[in-house]
Amino acid sequence: MPSLTSPATAGPTATPARTAATARRPMARRLVAICGALLAALLAALLCALSVGANSASAHAALTSTDPEDGSVVQTAPRAVTLTFSEGVLLSGDSVRVLDPGGKRVDTGKTAHVGGKSSTAAAGLHSGLPDGTYTVAWKAVSEDSHPVSGAFTFSIGAPSKTKAKVPTGGASDSTVSALYGIGRYAAYGGFAALVGGSVFAGLCRSSRPVRKITVGGWVTLFASSLVLLLLRGPYTDGEGLGGVLDLGGLGDVLSTKPGAALLSRLLLLGAAAVFLAVLFGSYTRRAADPEADPRRRQDLAFGLGFGGTVMSVGLAATWAMAEHASVGLQRQLAMPVDVIHLIAVGVWLGGLASLAVTLRAGEPIEPAAVRRFSRLAFGSVVALVVTGLYQSWRQVGSWGALTDTEYGRWLLVKVGLVAVLVGIAAVSRRWTGRLADARGTTAGASSTTSSGIAAEAGSEAGSDTPSEPETPSEPENAAEAEGEPENAAGAKDAVKSARPVRTSAAGTAADAPADAGTEPGEESGAGPGDSAGSGTAADDPVRAAQLARQQAARNRTATLRKRDADPVRSGLRRSVLAETIVAVVLLAVATVLSATQPGRAETGRTAAATNPGDRLNVDPVSVLIPYDTGPKSGRGKAVVMIEPALPGDNALHVFTTDLADRPVDVPEVKVSLTLGQKGIGPLRVPLEHLSTGHWSARTVQLPMAGTWQLSLTVRTSDIDQVTETRNVKVAQ
Repeated sequence: MPSLTSPATAGPTATPARTAATARRPMARRLVAICGALLAALLAALLCALSVGANSASAHAALTSTDPEDGSVVQTAPRAVTLTFSEGVLLSGDSVRVLDPGGKRVDTGKTAHVGGKSSTAAAGLHSGLPDGTYTVAWKAVSEDSHPVSGAFTFSIGAPSKTKAKVPTGGASDSTVSALYGIGRYAAYGGFAALVGGSVFAGLCRSSRPVRKITVGGWVTLFASSLVLLLLRGPYTDGEGLGGVLDLGGLGDVLSTKPGAALLSRLLLLGAAAVFLAVLFGSYTRRAADPEADPRRRQDLAFGLGFGGTVMSVGLAATWAMAEHASVGLQRQLAMPVDVIHLIAVGVWLGGLASLAVTLRAGEPIEPAAVRRFSRLAFGSVVALVVTGLYQSWRQVGSWGALTDTEYGRWLLVKVGLVAVLVGIAAVSRRWTGRLADARGTTAGASSTTSSGIAAEAGSEAGSDTPSEPETPSEPENAAEAEGEPENAAGAKDAVKSARPVRTSAAGTAADAPADAGTEPGEESGAGPGDSAGSGTAADDPVRAAQLARQQAARNRTATLRKRDADPVRSGLRRSVLAETIVAVVLLAVATVLSATQPGRAETGRTAAATNPGDRLNVDPVSVLIPYDTGPKSGRGKAVVMIEPALPGDNALHVFTTDLADRPVDVPEVKVSLTLGQKGIGPLRVPLEHLSTGHWSARTVQLPMAGTWQLSLTVRTSDIDQVTETRNVKVAQ
């Protein structure tokens, strides 16, 4: 297959095309420069969004309700503070801190989920809290790996002044958050370069620029993943860069889902290093060796294909299992779809970068290889569109969320960039077709010219051949014999000048006479000046290195001239470069999207905030019931709370204490509700023991409003129990 770096066919017919291409080149370069400047400005803005706006964009788990509610006034001190989120959260020991009006902590220091629900967080409170305003500061990590934090206040009895300071900053340190956002972008870019470069090298063309792209992607992905793992603890705990040195915090990170995903990614990259060594080592050598065993080469290609697929799926899964796809609707389907989406992105964008550097370096590449990548890129785009539509529906949820939420607006930007990228790709496909047509025309013209020259040579040889061979005389034979070394030396010089120049001193010294443009008589070594000059160049390593650099510069210039002389190849190179620039910006937008709260979650949080009926009443109906079962140890108090005390679903809590208001457990507590006016009841309430002196029922159905009779039975021993009744009002 002829090399695409060969110059255009010389002759009068090539001059107009070359002149027209030269005339169009400045305008095309200006257009590319303008587009590049605009896209660079957009990329800079996106990087600012990744770093400066990371704190606000990372709030994926939204706080939907609290008990007590923010700003509410309750008549009795609650036993615990409960928070409910839009999705599951990961908690630490001090995720919820409650401060009294003087700024002193009054919680028990233990935070846990309520009833095993990962979307809740509760912290117990000490008994006997005085009246006043209390501050609740909370922080957690959402299931899609992003930290969230906030604060709210409630009052007991009546509001009061408070010295507690409500945190107003984000969940993470600004410097750590900026570095973490940049690391995430670098990880996405490294993954795309690694996967796309490997696929391009295996299926299209393996060369030194492609190897640099692929190995660079591996190094970037490994380094960024390691940095993300070290920054994970400070990022979620809101600490500064000094938290990186906390090895105990690193152990806590590895016990979480995001930390385990990052560690798995690093282990997979170790296997990927072996894959790259085989791909650019033995496989490349066997593919270039025509005498290699085709069967062994095919077996090696199959092994690389299988191993590369497993590696790509595993690396993509480290994102899918720890971010958006692992949370929300249809997660069992969303995670495989996200893996396919990421691999398609890597094949397309990484392959574009590989093709761009190959064309830029002037490396020879067959038109068939370019067409092969064009088909591969088309398949990747189809996969991107299908999986992207599903992800958009899953994360946005409604048409209105496309314009009313931050996630939807970024998604529209991404869709626009994809449309631009597809349009440029269509231009590249046309250049690819022209490239194949041009190579076919050149090959046909070359074969026709070669056939004509051979025919003319044959006819001349037939007409000039004498009837009897002439025997040259001895002087002529001697002259020819003496001229053989000279001709051999000239042939060697011609071969050396045609080969790629080596930068060694020996190669430079050997090529120096040919480059100097000496006369034929001087090449034979006659003349003392020439022999001295060649000896000086051979003996002086500095002069030899200088000549080598000059020869290398001439070769590079010749390569660039040959590359730019082909208008079709130059057009393809410019369109691929434009695709690559847009792809870099598109990758930045995708990174911002992964750090932005999905539109469906944001819409749900807004609906919950504007519909108080969907939340628990944080000022519930509360009844204090003293009890006495007989013995001295059987005396105490019980507080029964019904939330929200409205028809429909309610939650019921029972707290038992001794006479000193210390929580105590009793062997059994029973509750029933009766609406005598309507003949409803008694409705027995199944209670679940949550903690010392705390029983709860999360779903109590009260069919209608009215004054209900509440019966409380407390058993303090095998034979001692008492039943007390009170009236509670369920509002309309």
